[in-house]
Amino acid sequence: MRWALMDEKHSEICIIGGGMAGLACARSLKAAGRDVRVLDKGRGPGGRMAARRAEVAGAQVSFDHGAQYFTARDAGFQAAVAGWEAAGVVARWPAAGEEAWVGIPGMNAPIKAMAAELDVRWNVRASAVMRAGEGWRIEAEGAEYTANTVLMAVPAEQARDLLAEPAPLLAQVPAGVTSQPCWAVMASFAETLSGLSDCLRDAEAKISWAARNSAKPGRAGPDGSAENWVLHASPERSREILDLPKEETVKVLLADFFAQVGLEPVEPIHCVAHRWLYAQPASIKGEPARYDPQARIGIAGDYLHSPRVEGAFVSGSALAQLVLGG
Repeated sequence: MRWALMDEKHSEICIIGGGMAGLACARSLKAAGRDVRVLDKGRGPGGRMAARRAEVAGAQVSFDHGAQYFTARDAGFQAAVAGWEAAGVVARWPAAGEEAWVGIPGMNAPIKAMAAELDVRWNVRASAVMRAGEGWRIEAEGAEYTANTVLMAVPAEQARDLLAEPAPLLAQVPAGVTSQPCWAVMASFAETLSGLSDCLRDAEAKISWAARNSAKPGRAGPDGSAENWVLHASPERSREILDLPKEETVKVLLADFFAQVGLEPVEPIHCVAHRWLYAQPASIKGEPARYDPQARIGIAGDYLHSPRVEGAFVSGSALAQLVLGG
């Protein structure tokens, strides 16, 4: 049974989470003619593909402090990437590998492109989901939404908490997932750090990933001289310093970075840190999405397919097909 659209707080389908999984799901559902609304706690498009803007030496710069690049091997995702490339919002980044793609001018560009075509409510943090007659009520800070169907495309730990009361059996799926944390450092330097490749990876090191963010397509300043870096601490190192203040984290991880690459430490002209508590989820083997057609509630996320941007897209698209088939 479908409810008629009663007011601007009601929708046929409400998706909690406006990252890649949630927007891929919403896009497929909208293309099939369904009434869809997306709620996201963030201030704008991005999620773990976020880009952080900053003013450095009088110029606006952007740091990809979450996902660094993505690959496209699934046919459906390849089609989406081809569309984004034609629209000028993604480009190849050979420095990270032959199959590597990045958003331009920031990693969140494809998220922005999808969100622009959908009904997305930013700055809406869903705090509880509960039954309301034959449908659902979503409680958020200062607002309340209703829907016939509710879908969750948030990190496993958040999905587990939201599902615990209204759908305890479904909650057991994300409850079996553990996500790894990651401290990210965004640093700008007055001069080029000579002798370093644009990408440095070492899963066994304290800094598991370091990238010259300004070397990505569309990132360099107007004079081409920007020297901006993103450092990702390994899960182990991130856990060791998980609760350090951001200012202390910056000092620790910059010291780790310079020691690792064998350079004398250089004082940055801009440096901030960001903690990702749910950066890298363990994935669950099985179906890429879960949906209960009787209760009209479902979940999607990279933890159900593979912990990559592509995994999130595939999972969100799969959930949409389950809803349409149910």
